[in-house]
Amino acid sequence: MGEPSNAQRSAQRGPRWRVSRGLATVVVATALLFLVSAIFASSSTSKGALLSMLPFAAVLAIAALGQTLVVQQGGIDLSIAGSMSLAIVIVTHYPDGDDSKLLPAMAISLLVALGAGVGNGFLVGVLGLNPIVATLGTNALLYGAVLQVSSGIPRTTTDRLENAAAGLTFGIPNSVYYAVAATAVATAVVKLTPAGRRFEAVGSNSLAALTSGLRVKQYRASGYVWAQVFYWLAAVLLAGIVKQPTAFQGDAYLLPSVAAVVLGGTSLLGGRGNLVATAVAALFLSQLEQFVLALGVTFAVRTLVEAAALAIGVALYTLDWRAIGRRIAQRRAGRVASPT
Repeated sequence: MGEPSNAQRSAQRGPRWRVSRGLATVVVATALLFLVSAIFASSSTSKGALLSMLPFAAVLAIAALGQTLVVQQGGIDLSIAGSMSLAIVIVTHYPDGDDSKLLPAMAISLLVALGAGVGNGFLVGVLGLNPIVATLGTNALLYGAVLQVSSGIPRTTTDRLENAAAGLTFGIPNSVYYAVAATAVATAVVKLTPAGRRFEAVGSNSLAALTSGLRVKQYRASGYVWAQVFYWLAAVLLAGIVKQPTAFQGDAYLLPSVAAVVLGGTSLLGGRGNLVATAVAALFLSQLEQFVLALGVTFAVRTLVEAAALAIGVALYTLDWRAIGRRIAQRRAGRVASPT
């Protein structure tokens, strides 16, 4: 028997209990953001502002958890907008205010989400199509279904869903509890189970994982399936929070979900990720939007700030700054050594 490969060691070893660079960075950044918000825009940290911000932060955190699973496999899921919009349309139009029809509507929307996930997983994980092209096509199909079901007309959600999603328990929005539970469960599965460690091993080095006998295609495809489950949960909560969501409510979660993943320290090239850091990054982005809004800037500026946050995250965690520093040092040394 030969020595076990890196992928086998990664899949077999237990979890390493250490704080990742991404988690430490985003926690410090979030704390500083709240401090700056309290000093320069105190209205953004008032009780009312926080209670209005936290539900949307929870929704973004849950959606970003799904995006994290996809990014860990070196992919990206652009169908999140259509998936969330379709789930919202189903849970609002099918019950049409009737609480007795809410659970069947949730079940139907979950089945549709799973179908979209299986489709994405097959196209990207099994057939090897470009994830941008594949998920963009899926997104177009989902939006076709959105228009077919809703005709672009919003409807009011049920009272039961509103109470479950937008209500308060011990003074904290219920959606926050769902987000914490989703983060805890996802983290436990990925970090503490053999299947989760194999999932990370495939994302870190698919070639090594393949030579180790791991089912690379299945694990890649599973990321898209489970991502849709998180999108579904986020969409259902959003339908209850907004009360009368539009047919295109999911559009607002494409860029922020990717930004939360990147700011949480997960590289867009794939590999290990920290789901807790992703959830904290969602809180950071939500408070950042609240802070910028309190300053009275336009929507265009808020969008630019969000894009800048994504760019900073990519620069911090995707670029190899040590290698860049070595190249710069080598070029400087070459210039000094060369004759004038």
